[in-house]
Amino acid sequence: MTENMDLTDTRTDSDPLDALYDRAYAAFNGGELQLASTLFAELIEASPPGNHLHYMRGLTHKYLLDWRTSLEHNLQAQQLEDEFNEASAWNAGIAATALGNWSEARRQWARCGINIPEGEGPIERDFGLISVRLNPWGKGETVFARRIDVVRARLLNVPLPESGHRLFDIVLHDGAPTGERRSGKGTVPVFNALQTLQASDHRTYTAFVRSPSAEAMSELLDMELPGVGYVEDWTASVVTLCLRCSYGVPHVGAAANTAHEVGAASNDDWRIERNLGIGAQGKAAVERLLANWVAAGPDRYIDGIETREQPNPVPEDGHVWWEAPTDSRADG
Repeated sequence: MTENMDLTDTRTDSDPLDALYDRAYAAFNGGELQLASTLFAELIEASPPGNHLHYMRGLTHKYLLDWRTSLEHNLQAQQLEDEFNEASAWNAGIAATALGNWSEARRQWARCGINIPEGEGPIERDFGLISVRLNPWGKGETVFARRIDVVRARLLNVPLPESGHRLFDIVLHDGAPTGERRSGKGTVPVFNALQTLQASDHRTYTAFVRSPSAEAMSELLDMELPGVGYVEDWTASVVTLCLRCSYGVPHVGAAANTAHEVGAASNDDWRIERNLGIGAQGKAAVERLLANWVAAGPDRYIDGIETREQPNPVPEDGHVWWEAPTDSRADG
């Protein structure tokens, strides 16, 4: 999917609206979305009808997570289009999905030529494995997810507590990938998560244990118990990437030979102390699971079980979080 559209207009150098156009686009490109919305609204009032202005106001409100206004202006842009524009259809579909307006979402996906099951209501289908970047306006933790819809996905990893997300959350994600992530022998696209649509009942528990070997840890990770959704060894799996690496943008020059992944433990020399992320419906289930593991072998210890979930961080004005970094923008 493409998110950009032809924004060519017919203004001349003497057009008195030039300064207003420049201010509106500068505000948007600088991440000042509230100001951009105000200026695009003024342009819509002062200019002849133009689909590009409604499109831009709809795009601005997508990144403001204001779905009603985003849908309204994308639909108005479509009414003024001379021919089908994929960008406005995708953004209308995203906004309609966020609002639970399934008939409109289905109509927009059909316009895009996407094969979806017939029927009414939410779309429930396996659209494949992806990675989503949680809170892309913040630290941007990436986790794997299963797409159940064109722009909805269920989280398959246990997110860090500070993300405000949980295992099995259903999130709304953007339509354009902003990178890729390794999965097995291949890669999967990375999409920015925009909002939690359905919160999971599996809370995030952090467990601190001592495991004498990788084999003993594998035994724990494979154990099942009602009420426990997934156990993840964060000691081995949590990797902090610089911004450029998180988007799959290669480094150049001296930085290309520098290690940019930190935080993941090397298992060449086994670390006995392990930090686990556990998605479970209650602490009692976590305690039972770990007790069963301790009882199953020697030299296994539980040092603590904590739950410190936090609310989702919110986007801040002035931050262009929706774009993949370029050589000139990326943190290295």
